[in-house]
Amino acid sequence: MKMAGINKVILVGNLGAKPEVKYAANGNAIANLSVATSESWTDKNTGQKQEKTEWHRVSIFGKLAEIAGQYLDKGSKVYVEGKLQTRKWQDKNGQDRYTTEVVVSGFNGTLQMLDRRDGPADGASQSTPAPQAATASADPITPVDNSGFDDDIPF
Repeated sequence: MKMAGINKVILVGNLGAKPEVKYAANGNAIANLSVATSESWTDKNTGQKQEKTEWHRVSIFGKLAEIAGQYLDKGSKVYVEGKLQTRKWQDKNGQDRYTTEVVVSGFNGTLQMLDRRDGPADGASQSTPAPQAATASADPITPVDNSGFDDDIPF
């Protein structure tokens, strides 16, 4: 009996740069994003705060790519849901290279803008407000201070 697999990635992070939008020969938009996710903890031995940031390549296709290019900017907080995909390509020396990225397309792909767009960000003028359907307007979540929790599980 053969079991089907699941290929699903969910990221919540910040953009490292403004999305790069290109158009394929057929006119479909393709947006490339660089999304940073960070985690922090306190080192038990030293008591020092530690932080680790991971960078993720994200490719978005179609109308969603156009929206990303229009409304997202460096530092924007986003929720991304897609699938992992590895592409093979050749560099200028003819060497095979591989890139693994999160692909957001079709019915299973999601991009949500988590920032409020009430006014201009960083002094930049914003001529058109982001569409309500693409922008989350929930109250910000206050992180829980877990410094008092012990990481050792008793079982």
